[in-house]
Amino acid sequence: MHRIPREPCAAPYLVPLPEGASAWRVSRYADVRELLGDTNFTRAGLYADEYQDRSAEGGIIGDRDLLFNQDGPEHLRLRRTVGRAFTPRAVARWEPWITTTVEELIEGLARRDGPFDLIPGLARALPVTVITRLLGLEGDAWERIGHWSDLAFTDGSHSQAELTSGLSEFAQFGGELLALRRKNPGEDLVSGIVTAADAEGDIPEAQLVRLVCGMVVGGHDSTMTTLGNVLLYLLTERRADWPRLADPAAAGLAADRLLHTVALGEGPGSLRRCHADTELGGVRIPAGALVVADYVAANRDPEVFPPADADDLFSELPAPTLAFGGGPHYCMGAWLARLELRTALHRLATRLPGLRLVPGDGGVEWRLGTRSRGPKRLMAVG
Repeated sequence: MHRIPREPCAAPYLVPLPEGASAWRVSRYADVRELLGDTNFTRAGLYADEYQDRSAEGGIIGDRDLLFNQDGPEHLRLRRTVGRAFTPRAVARWEPWITTTVEELIEGLARRDGPFDLIPGLARALPVTVITRLLGLEGDAWERIGHWSDLAFTDGSHSQAELTSGLSEFAQFGGELLALRRKNPGEDLVSGIVTAADAEGDIPEAQLVRLVCGMVVGGHDSTMTTLGNVLLYLLTERRADWPRLADPAAAGLAADRLLHTVALGEGPGSLRRCHADTELGGVRIPAGALVVADYVAANRDPEVFPPADADDLFSELPAPTLAFGGGPHYCMGAWLARLELRTALHRLATRLPGLRLVPGDGGVEWRLGTRSRGPKRLMAVG
């Protein structure tokens, strides 16, 4: 289910990509960490004009103006416009209202007669509620955000016409939101982006639009998918451990472990372009080559994460997880994602200690059409 079969960790070697190109697979923990911090391996290089295969990733992920696809000074300038909003201290200030949100959502589930769906009721509702509040959006944006998220993380099954139209509409939404906050600033993150961008100066509008759009979809899709996958895993393979999550300390340890081990998708990993001949893991990577950082394999590197401890949900990780990447592109939303998952698991196990999935295959339906691998429906009873 959540355990995606992977090839073992090894020195970098060439593998075929789904699009037909080849890339150097980097899978050992130390090698992946080195790659993510080495300026010779860039995201921006994937989209350089001299490379015809630059569109190795589709949807919004393949947009060169996206924060994730910037490197060096351009990346740092853009990251500074929003980075301070997601520090551990800033996220800690949000904990009371996020906890209240979680409790209200769970109470809504608990009051229902008969089975209820954990995905729209909690896994999707929580991160969407959080990101809409942080960005100062109205509640009626939920459905549009979900649609744009599917297009942003498409697996290639959407038509080009649908992608072009939908992502153009999404960009227009981002531009209009920025214009609105310039005219009427508030305490939300978009207003903060406008203020910080003005202080930085000369940041292209297209990059600010993509920054807002990236926050809209990135702020909920990965958390929704992770929470859905985690609940499915806990309520099937680890049901005996469910009561322990009522202890907040145990829930915190389990959240870290589950973020580390439950994969978001089945893709090959995160792509980079090698800028200059570079030795990595004892192998020479030539300039211009594609490189794929296999986070899932690296997080299972037996030299770092002993297999004997892999199923222990309630012990600290022996090394930092790569679930949020590393280096300059380390996920800014990591602390928020941890808080949402930890709080959801703890409060759900406390309020619904007898929570179980509806028996049979009819209670689980998988999302289709996106790179994120998670349930679309997860029926349960309390």
